[in-house]
Amino acid sequence: MRRLLPPPTDPTGPDLLTDRAWELAELADAYAYPDPTGTSGRAWLRGNMVSSLDGAAHHDGRSKPLSSDADMRIFGVLRGLADVVVVGAETVRQEGYRPARVRKAFADRRAALGQSPAPAIAVVTASLDLDFSQPLFTEPAVPTIVLTGGAHHARRADAARAAGAEVIIAGDGEGVEPDRAVRALAERGHTRLLTEGGPRLLGQFAATGDLDELCLTLAPLVAVGAAPRIMDGHPIAVPERFALTSVLEEAGFLFTRYRRI
Repeated sequence: MRRLLPPPTDPTGPDLLTDRAWELAELADAYAYPDPTGTSGRAWLRGNMVSSLDGAAHHDGRSKPLSSDADMRIFGVLRGLADVVVVGAETVRQEGYRPARVRKAFADRRAALGQSPAPAIAVVTASLDLDFSQPLFTEPAVPTIVLTGGAHHARRADAARAAGAEVIIAGDGEGVEPDRAVRALAERGHTRLLTEGGPRLLGQFAATGDLDELCLTLAPLVAVGAAPRIMDGHPIAVPERFALTSVLEEAGFLFTRYRRI
């Protein structure tokens, strides 16, 4: 993997753009969350998505066909840094989500920051139509969180709790209000947030101004078809500007990072 942006700090040293191998610890440092003192202690929401050259967010309903070994390494690093991974219920069903695993490589870093051994998975769902017998609920290292609306289905909520999940109300109706979800997680000490979509959920976070950062993998693939873009939903009145902060490359895949201005 080579770094394209920011450029090497020592132009007389080794060619970091072509020769330097980025180790796990270096990637973790590169993708570290901002110091909480610089964000006034509020939650920082980072999105991580992959897109084909023609804008497809997935192929045949899954993102894996657009991914690569390097993409999965960065995927693992981003999870290893997060308090909570926020994901939509449809993505959980389509991608067959499992609990985030405890990774020894991040143990010391997480302990020093007071984090749990692995990030919790927080599922955003209006209907609570989830299979609570799946490993996501029965085998997590950290209890799975279910974010739903106040008009939720009581029996399904009870089933989630019986499976060991924590149910958080983040909306007055059946649906979840993105900004309330972020605040509710922050109130529980989860300030390093990562969302892996899907496109509709990511679009909602962007529309409410809650998306602070986007890590976007651009795959050198063309998918065609009718797959959605990485964000889906109602248009924003005025497009919001993000600044490019870093670019890595491996095997033609570009790993970009943008922050909201």
